[in-house]
Order: sequence, then structure tokens, then C-alpha cells
Amino acid sequence: MQPVLLIVFLPLLAAIIAGLFGRWIGKTASKVVTTASLFIGAALSWPIMLGFVAGDAQTMVVPVLDWIRSGDLVVDWALRVDALTAVMLVVVTSVSSLVHLYSWGYMEEDPGQPRFFAYLSLFSFAMLMLVTADSLMQMFFGWEGVGLASYLLIGFWYHKPSANAAALKAFVVNRVGDFGFSLGIFGTFLVFGTVSIPEILAASPGMAGSTIGFAGMRVDTMTLLCILLFIGACGKSAQLGLHTWLPDAMEGPTPVSALIHAATMVTAGVFMVCRLSPMFETSETALTVVTYVGAATAFFAATVGTAQNDIKRVVAYSTCSQLGYMFFAAGVGAYGAAMFHLFTHAFFKALLFLGSGSVIHAMHHEQDMRFYGGLRKHIPFTFWVMVIGTLAITGVGLMGVAGFAGFWSKDAILEAAFASDTTAGGIAFFLGAVAALLTSFYSWRLIFLTFYGKPRWAGSEHIQHAVHGHHESPDEEHGDASHGHVATVTGTAGYHPHESPWTMLVPIGLLAVGAVLAGQLFHGVFLEAEHAPAFWGGSIAFDTHLAHAMHDVPKWVKLTATFVMLVGLFIAWNNYIRRPESAAGFVRQFPGIHAFVLNKWYFDELYDAIFVRPAMWLGRLFWKRGDEQTIDRFGPHGAATAVAVGNRVTAALQSGYLYSYAFVMLLGLIGAASWAIWWAR
Repeated sequence: MQPVLLIVFLPLLAAIIAGLFGRWIGKTASKVVTTASLFIGAALSWPIMLGFVAGDAQTMVVPVLDWIRSGDLVVDWALRVDALTAVMLVVVTSVSSLVHLYSWGYMEEDPGQPRFFAYLSLFSFAMLMLVTADSLMQMFFGWEGVGLASYLLIGFWYHKPSANAAALKAFVVNRVGDFGFSLGIFGTFLVFGTVSIPEILAASPGMAGSTIGFAGMRVDTMTLLCILLFIGACGKSAQLGLHTWLPDAMEGPTPVSALIHAATMVTAGVFMVCRLSPMFETSETALTVVTYVGAATAFFAATVGTAQNDIKRVVAYSTCSQLGYMFFAAGVGAYGAAMFHLFTHAFFKALLFLGSGSVIHAMHHEQDMRFYGGLRKHIPFTFWVMVIGTLAITGVGLMGVAGFAGFWSKDAILEAAFASDTTAGGIAFFLGAVAALLTSFYSWRLIFLTFYGKPRWAGSEHIQHAVHGHHESPDEEHGDASHGHVATVTGTAGYHPHESPWTMLVPIGLLAVGAVLAGQLFHGVFLEAEHAPAFWGGSIAFDTHLAHAMHDVPKWVKLTATFVMLVGLFIAWNNYIRRPESAAGFVRQFPGIHAFVLNKWYFDELYDAIFVRPAMWLGRLFWKRGDEQTIDRFGPHGAATAVAVGNRVTAALQSGYLYSYAFVMLLGLIGAASWAIWWAR
């Protein structure tokens, strides 16, 4: 049996077992089955990727079954394994397996553990189906699968109204993007007569410059198809405009946040653009759109992250910003750099999320950093791994010598944007540099607020509220059923934060190793012109000229990321360590700017005014005036009313007296005789 079959279908089998039989086999067996399936997948995935790194592996397609035969539409279900797929297999299985193990400790006392682990494995299966797709239809199957699983996981604690609302929001916003994606698939089939990805990519250069009718206009064929497909990527990967679901996804348990943000759903859009990179290369306009949207997202999300107080939301907006980097890297043609940042980001972002979960666990599920402080002495292991994650995301390293994961991948993206020598690339470089400064600021702000300074939690009523089980809990009845903290704690003056259990510390320790070494070990095969073309083997469109140009950029360009990182670090240190009062002073001095950023540029309020309220008004109009006052009034309700009135009239005639019936009969005879005489004339 091919290893890829086990990698893909073992999580599905585990999800079925835990979901259908979890009540009978128990929570421990459910956890063992689902977690083992992902660890087996990771153990099989790494040799596949390392085979491509060594140059020993070849692209292969493993047939599964004949899926669809309908006229010209022929879809075979097959698993495609090339270098791009191998990278994604490692990312998905490695992070998912560690998230599964982490969840053993984090969800220890939750009564719905079999269901939770079944959802996690289903999520992993859907993502694995997506990345091994050999056709657009199969990719769409995985695409919608991760959407379904995200809905189930974000709303896992369905007794919480906020969790239900967040799950619905993620589902609806993604349907907007998926509508564009489906139109792109339909259009691609119309143009190429197939949904087979290899056939489409082979025929794409021949369609360059052609036009197609759309919305009453003639437009460039490949530009239209690529932009429609990119709309789908914007929804899944939370790009500006369709990003609003991502921060709200924090309503799900913390392991869900790590899985969505690091390894599965949000990386699907970046993967899709890189998989279809030969298509995108045929349209300069589409690439420009990708570049501008990615750069704008990187900047926007970084600004919002500077003002968030919820530790998970800071990391969530960080994800949104880092995805913007990946997209504008793809937009300037540096698909290798985009995938490399996806690869490194998976390790340090999962580390930051799970590390944040460890902090939340230690603080009895308080998520507001304003009620933290001084935790490095109480949870030292969590502190050091969070520092490692911060060093990775901010890109600390020595130029050309050594560095944490983000140093190699983020710097490569900025260099590629500058080296592209285009207007869009120049703007992306500038916005990316500003975003890197802001990333450094909000990342170190998180560290300083959480682990340094005086404890702001001792005796706090806010923490007491959390200790009593009102944070991340499914409902008031169970308290914090996810962790079983008893509601008998009457105060927190003597409360001391505690380190997480080993099932939570081992995964974040392993992720910390990845955050340190992933960039150092693999930057050559992902990026270097001497090695990368052989590694990728045509699975992405690799621009060798751009790869050489990245090395020839001026030294100030190479130093830009390091410089802005240090500036951001200094600002955070000055405002939260050296002069802690200055942050509040800035808010008082610039309340408008702070409110604008704190409220996420008012996107939610804008969408509420443009879409939600008009839709609700229209719905009420159709409901009250259309349905109740028109259709029901003159339809079923009107007919029922007429029958009731007629019934009352006829009932009145049923008096029970013989003379009444004789009188009615006489009237009938007079009427019948009158009618006969009238017509006889």
C-alpha cells in the first residue's frame, strides 16, 4: 500500500471511530485512535519530503477510484504527491499530531472529548484531501471539508452564543469566497474542458492573451479565471475584505485556533495559488492584484494587532498579517519564498498559539493580557518557548549566518518584493517592512505584558471571575467544563499560576525546535537558485532569475527587516518595561487612532451597515408584509377565515325548529321557480 493512502485516510477512519463509537469506547480510546493516526501520518510524511530534498523521490499519482462521469466532465479521484504536496503533508500532519497531543491536557475534563477529537481528525483529513488533489473538483471537496470542520470546531462549545455566532460568521464569510472559487472552477472547465490540474497547467500558456465574455464584457480569459480563484483564496486565507471571520474564530478552544491558523484552513489559499502558479504566471494583472491585496492585508492586520488585549486575538491578527506576506510573495513571482514562509510559519505560529493556551491554562482561562504580568517565574517553560516563538516571528538572526525560522523566510519575501523591480513589488516591500516593525512591537508587547512587570492578577476580581469558570466554557451549567476547575474557589489572593501538564508542554517544546531550526535547515532547498528548481521539480513556477536577483539586492534591503525588528523591540520595551505609563499616555493623546485600530478599522461596523442591516430590513419586509400580511392574509389564513365565517352563518341556520327548515325550503323553491321562469322567457 502506498504511504500516502495511509496518511490521508487514517485520520478519516479515526474520525469515524471516535465520532460514531466514542460513547462506547470511551474518551481515552478515542484520543488514542485519533492522535495515533496523525502521528503515523507524520512519521510517513517526513521521509517523503526528505526524499524530494535529497533528490531521490519522483512525482507520483496514486489512483483511488473513478469519481464522476458526466458528459465531458471526467473526474478521477487520485492522490498527487510531488514536492509541493510533500511540504504540505509534513506541515499538516506534524502540526495536527502535536495539536492532538496538546489537546489531551487542554481538554482533559471536557465531557465532549470524543466529539472534539473526531472533529480534529476530520479537519486534518479534509486538509490532506485538499493538498493531495489531482483535480480542481477534488481540491474543492477538501476546500469545503475544512470549511465544515472549522464550523464544527469554532462552535464546539455550542452552548455559548458567542461561539455559535463566530462559527456562523466563519461559515458565511467563507461561502462568499467559495462562490468566487466555484465560479473560477466552472470557468476553468469551460475554457479548458477539464478539471485535471496537470492538464490545465500544461494548457495555460496557450490561453494567454485570449478573451472571454463575462458580465456583458470581453475580458482577458486568464485574468478572469485567476482573480475568481483568488477570491476563494481570500476567503479561506482571510485576506483583506474577507478577513473578519478569523479573529472571531478564537471562540473555539485554543487547540482549534492553533490548527486553523498554523497548518490547515488558512494555508489552503496560499497552497492553491502556488499549486496553480503556472496559471497565475499568464496574467500580470492577476499577480498585481494578489500582490496589492497581500501587502494591504499584511499592513492592516499588523496595525490591528498592536492594540488587541486578548492574547489569542493578538496571535490571530499576526496570522492574518503573515498570510499577507505569503500572498504578496506569490504575487511578485516568489512562490518558493511563499511556501517557505508557510512552512516556517506553521511551526512558530502553532508554538505561539499553543504557548498562549498554556498561559491561559495557567491563568484559569483569563485571556486579557492586562490581567497578566510577572508570569515568567511561575511558568518558566512556557515563557521560554514563547520567547523562542517571538524570536522566530520577528525574524531574529545574523545575516547569511544563522537565524530563527522567520528570519530566513520573511527576509526572503522582502528581498523578493524589492528585487521584482515592479511598482507593486516596491509598495509591497514598503508595507511589508512597516508590518515587520509592527509585528516586532506587538509580539514583544505580548511578552512584556504577559511575563514581565508586577503581577496584575493577584486578588483580581477579573481573574476570580475566570477561576469560577466563565472563560472558554460551554455554558454556565458546566462552569469551565473544558478543564474542570471547580467553582469552590472563593478568592485569588493566594492563587499561584501553574505550569501546564506534560501533554501540553511536549508539543510546544517540539514546535520550539521547529521554530529554531526549520529556516536554518531548509532555506537552501526552498529558495536557492542552485537547489530549489530540482527540489520543486516543476510543482510550482520557480523564477530562477528572481532567485538570483534576491541575492543581489543592496545591503540596506537585506538589513531592513533586522532594523525594523529592533525598532519595534525598542518601542515595546520603552512603553511596557522602561516607562509603562507611556502606553496609556499615547492612548490619551491619540484617542481617535487608538479607537480606529482597536476597533479593527471598523470593518465589522461597516459590513453591518452595508450588508447586515439592509438584509435584516429586507428580511423583515418579506416576513411581515410579504408573508404574514399578504400571502398568509389572502392565502391560507384568508381561506380559513372565510370557512370560519361561512361556518358561523350556516350554524345560525341550524336552529332545530321545523318551521325554520320549512321556511328555508320555501325560499329555495321560490328561488328555483324564479330561475326556471326567467330562463323560460
